[in-house]
Amino acid sequence: MRMLISFAALFLSVILLQLSSGGVGPIDVLSGTELGFTRQEIGMLGSAHFFGFFIGCWWAPRLMGSVGHSRAFAAFTATGAIGLMAHMLVLDPYAWALMRVASGLCVAGCYTVIEAWLQAKVTNETRGRAMGIYRVVDMSGSLCAQMIVGILAPASYVSYNILAIGCCAALLPLTLTTIQQPQTPASPRLRPRLAFDRSPLAAAGVVVAALSSASFRMVGPIYGQEVGLSAGQIAWFLSAFVLGGAVAQFPIGWLADKYDRRLVLIWLSVAAMLSCGVTIMSSGLGTTGVMLTAALFGLTTFPIYSVAAAHAHDFASSEERVELSAALMFWFATGAIFAPYLASVLIDGYGPAALFVMIAVGHGVLVLFGLLRMRARPTKLRRTPYVYAPRTSFIIGRLMRKDRDKI
Repeated sequence: MRMLISFAALFLSVILLQLSSGGVGPIDVLSGTELGFTRQEIGMLGSAHFFGFFIGCWWAPRLMGSVGHSRAFAAFTATGAIGLMAHMLVLDPYAWALMRVASGLCVAGCYTVIEAWLQAKVTNETRGRAMGIYRVVDMSGSLCAQMIVGILAPASYVSYNILAIGCCAALLPLTLTTIQQPQTPASPRLRPRLAFDRSPLAAAGVVVAALSSASFRMVGPIYGQEVGLSAGQIAWFLSAFVLGGAVAQFPIGWLADKYDRRLVLIWLSVAAMLSCGVTIMSSGLGTTGVMLTAALFGLTTFPIYSVAAAHAHDFASSEERVELSAALMFWFATGAIFAPYLASVLIDGYGPAALFVMIAVGHGVLVLFGLLRMRARPTKLRRTPYVYAPRTSFIIGRLMRKDRDKI
């Protein structure tokens, strides 16, 4: 209980950040549609978000190393709030894309600070409990963020102002906490090639995870509109995806620790292809069918990043873990930059089903590549434990470093 109280300020900041940053993507889709943006322009907004996220993953540790945790958090939060509040001042998709770069930068930067703060304060005795609570808080905030989409009016200054208020409010718990902030951390290097050197399959896996997650989160509302969902139903549609992913973490983690992770990754991709097919076929079965297939899609695609990351860490030394986490996040962000725009172009040209055809093709390529890699070398008998990776920043690798080194 004392540990929970000591981290209460950080966890409250996480919830408030999720409510603001998690809600802006769906609201932008609904608002852009109402304002007459094309589907490609709406997809560009999602890609711009991950471009900002990409910059934040690289810049955040360096800024934190220069000015400290609290000041870096304040700077990134202010950047995100400015991007949110400016939406209704300039009704132009390209201006909105710049604002979404700011929101992506805010997400990567703020979570880097929070996770680095946790890393500095937890001990080996409290690490597991702290991580468990952090995962629950992060996932709960994400679920709530999808739900508020149903009550916020699109293309409304009030809606974006509410999201900006949540972003600003995230400053209060962390900046007013009486807990001493950690010492200024050293900045890890970013070595993208390290991921391919340790596991080409893991690198490909995180790119396909980005293809699934980023395109669904940023362009999924377009699909929802195309199959007849209202704004409130789109909120449930996105929440079903997140909930399915949350439910999958424990059983998939158990399988990934018990069996060859390459096989788990391959069968997850096969299941993802099947879920894409079921989603396409059930689009005419009404709201219930769409919701169930969204949960199934989350169940089969959400754990892929974590399984791929665990497989990569099986081949890494303890000194490489932080930089390997950074490299994996680099490739995830790279895939996430292109996925939403590509998905929007395909939907515009071939209809809503094209979103899931694109994702299924990506998973099919991963299956073939996984089978080739299984013939290239044997897996490690001595493996690291499976860890759910929230995909917020690569600093999370430090949190689990000592636990991995025990194995």
